Amino acid sequence: MTEVMLVWDNPLLFEKLFTEHGIKCQRIVSDSIGTPFIPPCKCVVIPTGFANKAYTSILPGIERNAKSFEKFVRGGGNLVIFSPVVPEYDYKWLPMELEYKQEYQVTHICKETEHEAQCLVEDTCSEVEFDGYFSKTDGEVIFRSDEGNPLMVVKELGEGKIIATTIHEFPSGNFLKWINETAKKSKL
Repeated sequence: MTEVMLVWDNPLLFEKLFTEHGIKCQRIVSDSIGTPFIPPCKCVVIPTGFANKAYTSILPGIERNAKSFEKFVRGGGNLVIFSPVVPEYDYKWLPMELEYKQEYQVTHICKETEHEAQCLVEDTCSEVEFDGYFSKTDGEVIFRSDEGNPLMVVKELGEGKIIATTIHEFPSGNFLKWINETAKKSKL
């Protein structure tokens, strides 16, 4: 069974990261979301740069499939979204309030509250790179920058979670395992 669906339209180094941690990952194009050809999975990951046309053309398919993403999360799946890497972005396709503003920096991250998703970063005491922050959210803020800007949010919805981050680093192996182990198989 495929555990993680990676939404992208060409090969990506990110795929290898899942394989290295023993997690079965399949790359899918956004136009196939919501079709009967996509098997149920536990987690859907949308990598950094998803809204930037210089990197990919998956955005229209993502935005068209808002209901499929909501159904997936409500059914127990985890949806992990990295930065759009455009000057500003409103995640209107998500069943939550989330807006992004691009601003590349290196910062120490500040834990807002304790949350299991903080295992995204192995060493929370060292500096991390981020390419923006969330200017608006109704999700639970779990990481902030030194300046107080939200860098990672979690929103529980039904039996699953939406996890969004602007931290511009590969996630830790513990995070990859956590997003998989805390989810239920759900249809995208």
